[in-house]
Amino acid sequence: MSETIAILGAGSWGTALGVHLARVGHDVRLWARDADLASEMATTRVNARYLPDVRFPDRVTPFSRHALALEGAKVVVFAVPSHGLRAVVRAMAPAIPRDAVLVSATKGLESDTLRRMSLVLREEVADGGPVVVLSGPSFAVEVVNALPTALLSASADAAAAAYVQDRFRGPALRLYVSDDVAGVEIGGSMKNVIAIAAGVVEGLGLGHNAMAALITRGLAEISRLAEAEGGKRETVAGLSGLGDLVLTSTGNLSRNRHVGLELGRGRTLEEILASMRMIAEGVRTTGAALALGARHGIELPITAEMSAVLERRRSPAEAVDALMGRKQRAEADR
Repeated sequence: MSETIAILGAGSWGTALGVHLARVGHDVRLWARDADLASEMATTRVNARYLPDVRFPDRVTPFSRHALALEGAKVVVFAVPSHGLRAVVRAMAPAIPRDAVLVSATKGLESDTLRRMSLVLREEVADGGPVVVLSGPSFAVEVVNALPTALLSASADAAAAAYVQDRFRGPALRLYVSDDVAGVEIGGSMKNVIAIAAGVVEGLGLGHNAMAALITRGLAEISRLAEAEGGKRETVAGLSGLGDLVLTSTGNLSRNRHVGLELGRGRTLEEILASMRMIAEGVRTTGAALALGARHGIELPITAEMSAVLERRRSPAEAVDALMGRKQRAEADR
């Protein structure tokens, strides 16, 4: 069934979702904050900044005015960086149709409030439609090139989760539903932190043993924080936890892994970020996740060491030494 879907955010992920949804028969309004980018996309029918090799289907219409993009939308997808989500939602809330399903396609934690993205959406659109979280192992360029991908549609509202599952489905995109919103969001946020650490391991040339240990113990940290937020351990063992963690920690397209790789090679964080067009969410999420862990009274040793590296309180090599020198314990010790 064809729907009108507004995508707020014309970065690589928002654009990829828009192209995919148009291909499966929906009318897509793709909103860009930058009016010049919106105009350029409308004229050239490509997003030259983020996905230059992908031509837009006819059913994708770029907008820079959010009121026009949102008018009559049955689904509103938020694909903006986590640090800008609240401001975007607050500005657009009056124009969001009251019955629209709100889909968070943003992974991260709000730095000052430590809120998950679905909570930010609900706070800013308190009387709006149901909130669904879209998450899982997915590089935008692979989705837009119709390579097989599996995602999660997570919501406390079972009907809304199933609705997104049905409308977003495509020949190369399969979705599973979940009611564990907290587990899905913590998995999607924390995997970026561990991916930075994985990049450091590779940048330092520490080998496959170290990488396997890092990913496994990183998953343990994700599980502890997810449970503290009310999530389930089995969710973290699925697509939005283990699946996304493996992809982001090992894939060459991972921005967060790239940050860690370059840190391990000796570059400064400022140099790395200045050379990147797109945002590595894990840089901001690291401090927020560490603070959220402290709020819940749980240890996140890898996250703590990555925070120290990002803030230049430790070198990457010193962080590895600190982790290896921790008191030994039972693996299942929680």
